[in-house]
Amino acid sequence: MPGIVVFRRRWSVGSDDLVVPGLFLFVIHLIWLTVLGVVTGLFQYDRSIRCIELLWFFQIGYISILSCCILLEVAICIVAMRGSILDMGPRAIMPYLLYTRVLVMIIDLTWLIVGAIWIKDHYLECPIQEPKETMIAVIICNLLVIFSMFTTMWCTFDPAGRSWVKMKQYQRSMRESESRFNYKRSGSRSRNWRQRKVIRAYQDSWDHRCRLLFCCMGNSDRSRNSFTDIARLLSDFFRDLDVVPSDVVAGLVLLRKFQKLEREAVVRQRKNGTYEFLSGVPITANTQFLALNDSKDYDHFQTVIRYMYFAQGAYGWPMFLMSHSRTGICQLGSELTCCLSCCRRKTGTEVVEDNCCLCNYAALKKMLKIGEVEVIYATYHVDIGETPFFVAVDYTHSKVVVSIRGTLSMKDVLTDLNAEGDCLPVNPPREDWLAHKGMVQAAIYIKNKLEEENLIQRALEHNPARGTQDFGLVLVGHSLGAGTAAILAILMKQQYDDLHCYSYSPPGGLLSMPAVEYSKSFITSVVVGKDVVPRIGLHQMEALRADLINAIQRSIDPKWKTIACSVICCCCGPEPTSVTMMSTKEENVIRYEQDRNSARQSTVHPNDNSIALTLHHPLYPPGRIIHIVRHHPNQDEQMLKKREPVYQAIWADNTAFDEVLISPVMVQDHMPDKVLAALNKFLEQQSLMAVPSSTVPSIKPTTTNENGQREPPTEDDRLPTTTEPTRMTMDQTVVTVRILDSVADQYNVSNGATLDIDSRKRETEITLNPRSVNDTRL
Repeated sequence: MPGIVVFRRRWSVGSDDLVVPGLFLFVIHLIWLTVLGVVTGLFQYDRSIRCIELLWFFQIGYISILSCCILLEVAICIVAMRGSILDMGPRAIMPYLLYTRVLVMIIDLTWLIVGAIWIKDHYLECPIQEPKETMIAVIICNLLVIFSMFTTMWCTFDPAGRSWVKMKQYQRSMRESESRFNYKRSGSRSRNWRQRKVIRAYQDSWDHRCRLLFCCMGNSDRSRNSFTDIARLLSDFFRDLDVVPSDVVAGLVLLRKFQKLEREAVVRQRKNGTYEFLSGVPITANTQFLALNDSKDYDHFQTVIRYMYFAQGAYGWPMFLMSHSRTGICQLGSELTCCLSCCRRKTGTEVVEDNCCLCNYAALKKMLKIGEVEVIYATYHVDIGETPFFVAVDYTHSKVVVSIRGTLSMKDVLTDLNAEGDCLPVNPPREDWLAHKGMVQAAIYIKNKLEEENLIQRALEHNPARGTQDFGLVLVGHSLGAGTAAILAILMKQQYDDLHCYSYSPPGGLLSMPAVEYSKSFITSVVVGKDVVPRIGLHQMEALRADLINAIQRSIDPKWKTIACSVICCCCGPEPTSVTMMSTKEENVIRYEQDRNSARQSTVHPNDNSIALTLHHPLYPPGRIIHIVRHHPNQDEQMLKKREPVYQAIWADNTAFDEVLISPVMVQDHMPDKVLAALNKFLEQQSLMAVPSSTVPSIKPTTTNENGQREPPTEDDRLPTTTEPTRMTMDQTVVTVRILDSVADQYNVSNGATLDIDSRKRETEITLNPRSVNDTRL
């Protein structure tokens, strides 16, 4: 778990990480040892010639060096595979192996330099051709290998590693002296001074990394202040975790499996009335499903889908090409404006800081072809705390829409990372209304821009003949734009009473609970599946940190085995021992839950009580949350298409997103095109279940009560599993549809249902659209 201590310094790599570089060097050196052995044995060397004698001595010497390297690398790999992440005892000799390997590397480098000198002095005059060409290849390849070793050392260098080691040595000596003489020192100034020194060293290290990563952004006062804030935040978080990156990877692998076992145990025990999990969400009798058979909910959901197009359009040409991978360039090319000012077409829209061909604006127009929409203003200016947005008039729904872009640039990333809680600038002030600091800055920027440019008033007065002066105001955004739109909605709600906000995939650490309660009347949030962003805030990350420590502590396998079981090509291999032990006994799952809860409540590091864990005020996603969840049918279940998941929508509680769900789709579910696809897919699938029971006697609701709450399905409510589609006969018309077994939670459909709707004498296969259930022309 801790980084290895070599040369009296901590490094950002563990002793069990060295199996990979050791194996890599072993393979390279074994290949060259074989080549040199073959060349030395096959060719005749006339050692009476001075240059040939020197070449022979070089090859023999380098064969000896390669043999030593191979022996050391085999030993490093064997030792690195011993023990577990925390059990470092079997790897105690690793530092001495590394000292020896560094010594051999120095000899190796010296010998290669000698070989390069031989090439300079004797290459042209030496009459033996193949061995000297082999010598050139050996020197070049192995110099590159040594360069890669130095690069690895530079990447794993911990700038604060020496201060960290000194602090640990001091703490160890203090504990030993207190234990030996049975007393406790009254003061702790020295210890605190050393800890503060380490904290400053790690802050400087993170600040340097931020400046290096964002070097293209310049060196303005705003960026320097942001780097300082983010460095302090990251150093506080990661200083508490004395782990290396590979430990985090192994911990995430174990945590994912532990979460799955925990959910399975909850379902088996029917704990808290939970009878299934959809996308990691517990489904109980009190779960409120979105009822699309209610016209109000149906229209509201249609509006949610519509304004997701606006949120997606704010991303410009990158999102358009991503969602139209095959024909996107051709479609976009027809809308581009010539870069020459004399040939530019008048757009009728004020476009600020787009590229020379207005690519972003062209993509925006293509993505907003969902009705009668006119863009009034679009700005693509981006800076730290300043996010692009556009203003449009939606004639179809009689709204003025302000759409804010999500994260797309490095400056947006800095806005995201500035995640500490800051008071919302509302009037009158509310000290308990806290929000994400970076997004508060972005919301204030957009609010000032709207007022300075008089953009909303311009949109309301844009076309009085069509009644734009009476249009309502809608704010939309995705990801960073979602959080900014939600905060902006709170700031503007008093001024615009009919304002409504649609927040897609908002960040989890956005608003304090009092602000969340206030926002529920005018903000609708949408989360898809196991999206990680609505589950990430400083408070949620602290819980993830505790869960990682708990998972790593339970690991009893070598790290390489734990990580290998998550690789696709190795997923059929044996499970980690800790996972197998937990799955065999129910009490092990209970003990894991207790340890996890205890770790989350702890305020000190479990391995060092002198380190206080950072704690932040919990922040939550905004408004009322529609959570799109999915069920993946088994192979023997009836499906609309091959392996296609079934989507459902539930009203989720804001506190339900306090745990990061480790999953391969945790990032994919956040992508705006995936969010839009999930919304449309849910509506499409629900249309297949929306045939009213009065028309079809064999279709009846079974698990949703009059309050929209789901009741646990009984065995009689479940569908028989079939592999053939159910054929529903409408008079003489045969309509072929597929009935999902998982859909039985809402409707019980029997084969051969007869619908007396259409009298046309032919067979056809139909796809129901959202309104077709109320249309007799089915």
